[in-house]
Amino acid sequence: MSTPTPLPIRHIARAIVLDPQDRILLIAYASVHARGPDGEPMRFWFMPGGGLEPGEDHVTACRRELEEEIGRGDVEIGPQVAACDGPFHLFRQSRDARERYFLVRLPDDRVDTSRLAETEDNPVIGTRWWPLEDLRASGEHVEPAGLADLAAALVAGTIPREPHVLTWHDH
Repeated sequence: MSTPTPLPIRHIARAIVLDPQDRILLIAYASVHARGPDGEPMRFWFMPGGGLEPGEDHVTACRRELEEEIGRGDVEIGPQVAACDGPFHLFRQSRDARERYFLVRLPDDRVDTSRLAETEDNPVIGTRWWPLEDLRASGEHVEPAGLADLAAALVAGTIPREPHVLTWHDH
């Protein structure tokens, strides 16, 4: 029996971006691997962010990714509020993800996603500001599991002393 090849580890910084109306900004992707019940590529929603480049720390990477993906490099990166580690298979390149999530509160809901698709190696469907109650009621696939509950706690002013541990959905 052969041992499976370990997935490459990827260190990633993502932002839980909230606007003044306490909506969360999420990006919709089409999975290149998983299929929905209709046989079409599964759509899933994810936070802005991406992999650390050589020499970057998580905060620097988070700021760069926000500039690239939503045109907002001018924002304050808040505390790390969550982490999610483990194999993630929905993107083109499966990885052993080491994701760190930072709270970012925007003073307005202005975003520029014109560069988003060109910076991604996975099919981007679009972006949306989600009211948290709509997100919870939508039945949409949001990664990682528990994101809406965490965002609701953040909106209520609860900042965890230690980063909250989230997990990926089973696919």
